[in-house]
Amino acid sequence: MTVREGSLEAPTRHPLDWKNPEFFDERKLDQELARVFDICHGCRRCVNLCTAFPTLFDLVDNSKTMEVDGVATADYGKVVDQCYLCDMCYMTKCPYVPPHAWNVDFPHLMLRAKAVKFRRHGAGLRDRLLSATDAMGKLAAIPVVAQTVNAVNRLPVARSLMEKTLGVHRERQLPDYASRKFRSSAALSKPHAPKDGKNTPGKVAIFATCYVNYNEPGMGHDLLALLEHNEVPHVLVEKEACCGMPKLELGDLDAVARLKETNIPPLVRLAREGYAILAPVPSCTLMFKQELPLMFPEDADVKAVQDAMFDPFEYFVMRAKDGLLKKDFKEPLGKVSYHVPCHSRVQNMGQKTREMLEMVPGTVVSTVERCAGHDGTWGVKREYYENSMKIGRPVFRQMAEPGPDYVSSDCPIAARHIRQGMGEEAPQAVKAHPLTLLRKAYGI
Repeated sequence: MTVREGSLEAPTRHPLDWKNPEFFDERKLDQELARVFDICHGCRRCVNLCTAFPTLFDLVDNSKTMEVDGVATADYGKVVDQCYLCDMCYMTKCPYVPPHAWNVDFPHLMLRAKAVKFRRHGAGLRDRLLSATDAMGKLAAIPVVAQTVNAVNRLPVARSLMEKTLGVHRERQLPDYASRKFRSSAALSKPHAPKDGKNTPGKVAIFATCYVNYNEPGMGHDLLALLEHNEVPHVLVEKEACCGMPKLELGDLDAVARLKETNIPPLVRLAREGYAILAPVPSCTLMFKQELPLMFPEDADVKAVQDAMFDPFEYFVMRAKDGLLKKDFKEPLGKVSYHVPCHSRVQNMGQKTREMLEMVPGTVVSTVERCAGHDGTWGVKREYYENSMKIGRPVFRQMAEPGPDYVSSDCPIAARHIRQGMGEEAPQAVKAHPLTLLRKAYGI
């Protein structure tokens, strides 16, 4: 833990005061941006995290005063646009986060600025489409449509047109759409008696996520197989919509609230029935563990879901500590280059995926704990693609160095980005999600 001036307390986080009309007051927002930017300018510890801070420091250094007061408020948006809400400045670098008196929460200030911009100007077609994960997934998951979309996404001519019309960079590798979504193809659990442990409920509910439902249903099937092998009874959440993270990143807080109203009722019923809730995508887990509780701090249902929510590997490692996880591994995994996503790190649970994979005999895990630079829809966009590859360059190099058999990340989007960035540096490396690797190790 970083020792913070005037306080030895652990970092804390204040609720997002988004229902206060002053939250959307542009004059007050500019005042707070200037205050925080001045603190960041005087510190500069975060210069190597992303492109938001270099953008800010360049604006200051090229101004007439070489201070924040020399930067035009109209240019503050250039900094905001470079922030993709990874939270790493708050979690790993900043010595001035609460309870420090300076009360710096850079990511949530950027979120506030995005929300003010969205309320005033809305969003363009590209951003509306990219953040409409359910709508796009339902359309593309129609069998013939899915095959057509996947084929078009690989055509250079089509990608050039997509870049010109929608602003999706032509070189960004996009995920395929599955012709059959996970929720319609998931096998039912065999009857098992729940075995509660000291740290873990003995039954699981799965929040599938848009990505698993529409893009990589295999991740969901791997999770089902792992639970079945370990005799953990499990169900799918009866009804689900997007967790809200893409809308949050856009600053559309009202849409986040609407999605919360869809998701929380079925989730809280399961939480109060004693289920652990697992979401196989870190950003979705984080949404329920952190962002919704900070947006709705007085909502008892949101709090109950927060307490029941687990990252899958967090659950498995705690299950192992309870003596209730099988370790009958049949196949070594060799060398695994494993990337810890930012939205896993923010959950403050430690490196549970690494711990789990290292339980497999004949497996060596090389861990890279640094932002890869894709971050939701940000790295897809034409104007940010080059920066996303620049931020990821150290990660690409470190992931390739051990000559791995597998390249893996809990975030499937980050894994695709990393494998693209590695190019032919490790030609033998296969991209595989950690759930897939663990299933392979069990031989199931």
